[in-house]
Amino acid sequence: MEKALNRQRVLLDHLRPSSSSSFSDDSSSLSASACLAGDSAAYHRTNVFGDDVVIVAAHRTAICKSKRGGFKDTYADDILAPVLKALIEKTNLNPNEVGDIVVGTVLAPGSQRASECRMAAFYAGFPETVPVRTVNRQCSSGLQAVADVAAAIRAGFYDIGIGAGLESMTLNPMAWEGSVNPKVKIFEQAQNCLLPMGITSENVAHRFGVSRQQQDQAAVESHRRAAAATAAGKFKDEIIPVATKIVDPKTGEEKPVTISVDDGFRPNASLSDLAKLKPVFKKDGSTTAGNSSQVSDGAGAVLLMKRSVAEKKGLPILGVFRTFAAVGVDPAIMGVGPAVAIPAAVKAAGLELDDIDLFEINEAFASQFVYCRNKLELDPEKINVNGGALAIGHPLGATGARCVATLLHEMKRRGKDCRFGVISMCIGTGMGAAAVFERGGHTDELCNARKIETNNLLSKDAR
Repeated sequence: MEKALNRQRVLLDHLRPSSSSSFSDDSSSLSASACLAGDSAAYHRTNVFGDDVVIVAAHRTAICKSKRGGFKDTYADDILAPVLKALIEKTNLNPNEVGDIVVGTVLAPGSQRASECRMAAFYAGFPETVPVRTVNRQCSSGLQAVADVAAAIRAGFYDIGIGAGLESMTLNPMAWEGSVNPKVKIFEQAQNCLLPMGITSENVAHRFGVSRQQQDQAAVESHRRAAAATAAGKFKDEIIPVATKIVDPKTGEEKPVTISVDDGFRPNASLSDLAKLKPVFKKDGSTTAGNSSQVSDGAGAVLLMKRSVAEKKGLPILGVFRTFAAVGVDPAIMGVGPAVAIPAAVKAAGLELDDIDLFEINEAFASQFVYCRNKLELDPEKINVNGGALAIGHPLGATGARCVATLLHEMKRRGKDCRFGVISMCIGTGMGAAAVFERGGHTDELCNARKIETNNLLSKDAR
């Protein structure tokens, strides 16, 4: 109540007539001042009152190569359960307090995967009273799950929730089941929803002039950064080791293993090696296995809660969920999605692109990654600083949650020099998604994202 009263006093100070004027004067009885909300009324500054949404933990499994990597013989629910369990163990949270678990997942049959996620929650120690559901917005599903939980907390449905992501591309390869509606032939955009993702990559490269060399260079840099980050131990805080098994395909012998390191990146990737690879989707194209994201297995999970609840529990705040945007684009060039979604999410946060210190942009294909980076004129040194999907892999439903863990742990390492971060990805059938996060220790009480340099009396949104 004291905080609410204080807010009223601040507002009344703005509205109080100046001492030299009276209501009978011709001049205004109110004295104006620069808006203390900063330069954007849209930017939600609610941490003072404890009602914004914060992330207190974000973890992931290692990301492993589909059919050949560390999770090739692991059930999907056994991939998800360890990261769910880690959220509870590392925060000492009573699992009974979780209002919902939302899991982004793409390829598995809906009812089966929903059951597997519920099973994983039980393995992880959650009681039957904690509900579980899945969400599917293709490649953004993991991020969508986090956004859905944040929205539910803001709406007051519950105070604590988990947004997660899961994919086993070993168990559930990309395939279309059943026949296709013949009506699709008379709707070009609907027909383009059926294009192989590699063809959409070729369309982006051709339409926007992204060369094969640019694509290969992006892939080499992604592998270099992922290898360097792994060698430096940068992923240790975010990766949860998973005890599982590897089965010898020839003998059937099972070997117990613990998977704790991404196994898809190639430290020695070079332009000369990638140049030898032939195009996969188009005879004279430029999209190859080397400059496309890997098909992968993995999971991630993010624990969100209302700030006042986190503070009452004494939990350290890893990050703050600010905004989310999903947009639609031409299905034939679906890879351009981040170039549209990022500005939308950043604007909704009352920020500008220059305010963003780090980006995690999913590298579905090098063609679309390079296009989006160039279109938005982003500094390459701010993007995927620890490598991206070209090296680490892209387990479709898990990628969004994986990116949240990677981004927030990197922002924490950088400290006061890193305030805002963005996660974005393109989405099959022609969409894009993006979310803005703020480093947990960097929110302020009375001023906004950027200070007004001139006394123009209004926020820019009111002009």
